[in-house]
Amino acid sequence: MTAGMVAQKGLFGYAAHARRDPFAALFVHDRRDPYPLYERLRAQGALPRSVLGVRYTTSHELSSQVLASRAFGPTAESADVSALEGDLDLSLLQLNPPDHTRLRRIVTPAFGRARMAGYRERIETTVDRLLDDVRPGEPWDLVAGLGAPLPIAVITDLLGIPAYDEPTFLRFGEAIAGALDGVRSPRHAADLVRASRRLEAVFTRLVAQREAEPGDDVVSALVAARDDGRAAPEDLVPLCNLLLLAGFETTVNLIGSAVQHLLAHPQQWRRLVEDPSLAEGAVEETLRFASPVQLTGRFALRDTQVGGVDVPAGQGVVPILAAANRDPDVFDRPGEFDILRPNASEHIAFSAGAHYCLGAPLARLEGVIALAALARRFPDLRPAGHAVPRRGVTIRGPERLPVVAGPR
Repeated sequence: MTAGMVAQKGLFGYAAHARRDPFAALFVHDRRDPYPLYERLRAQGALPRSVLGVRYTTSHELSSQVLASRAFGPTAESADVSALEGDLDLSLLQLNPPDHTRLRRIVTPAFGRARMAGYRERIETTVDRLLDDVRPGEPWDLVAGLGAPLPIAVITDLLGIPAYDEPTFLRFGEAIAGALDGVRSPRHAADLVRASRRLEAVFTRLVAQREAEPGDDVVSALVAARDDGRAAPEDLVPLCNLLLLAGFETTVNLIGSAVQHLLAHPQQWRRLVEDPSLAEGAVEETLRFASPVQLTGRFALRDTQVGGVDVPAGQGVVPILAAANRDPDVFDRPGEFDILRPNASEHIAFSAGAHYCLGAPLARLEGVIALAALARRFPDLRPAGHAVPRRGVTIRGPERLPVVAGPR
């Protein structure tokens, strides 16, 4: 999203501005720990303007205002969406009301309370199956062994995909997530095109199957919406792409980051082991402390004002969610990881307003169940090497997280 807002300068252009513009430094900075850079950005004031052409904010209050305001949307009214996102159509992420409202209404029931209750048993069963494969005393990658396969299994079930190849869907998810930062290289562009075409083929075939044999799944609901005029035929595949992203990328990074920070803070891990019901607090604190989606972008749809700053129509504004979630005006001791934090849920890791993340209830449920199960089954879980972080600007979490359980 945000990469499409910034002038297409390439890494050289970003680097040329990085010394005098800390926002430009986001695109060339060592992503192992971006939080010191976020604090530099916080010192710039309420709504600074970057030389890259956008304004940005680290404030929780102003970020929430921008995200919730109808004066802002994810796409400028005069913009060509395809020019912003290339070959990948993520539908709801790119639409302003009323089209966004119409399509969101179709898919929202898939993430409602009734559905969540039905998913709980499937999630618990999947978590237990994955953890049954863990061998005590042998290092394993928590991301590859739990963080990634769990949401893939759940979202493919939600979509009604009868059979799937886990490594292939993992590559699809990585290609889609990478697109949120823009195309990095010719190889990434080829991977994105390949993933887009493969996904289109999967979902086109699935739509045809559900036309003949409707089921109790989201794709069947989309087919019904198309047939009664609530959705256009061309809406269906982009919505499926979006649901795959909403059901996968946030969760894999949430689970990986939660375990990474719990193990880095042994007292916090011990608290969870002693009381697995604290998993809910651990999930909320992880979303605040290590936001899976670090930033997002909005365009002013009309002349407006934010924090006393005039924002003309068409101006891009970047709420830096990760920085807002460590705003000292909202969170006491913002740089500390504390699963007992009383107001951790005030974070905006899932955005706010009309574009609040559809997959938030599912991500939370999967995270809570996974963390509670880990605490119960592997109370002596510990690091088995250094975590390897993802290096993107928009999406953050461990790419690999080696751990071990059992006797030392």
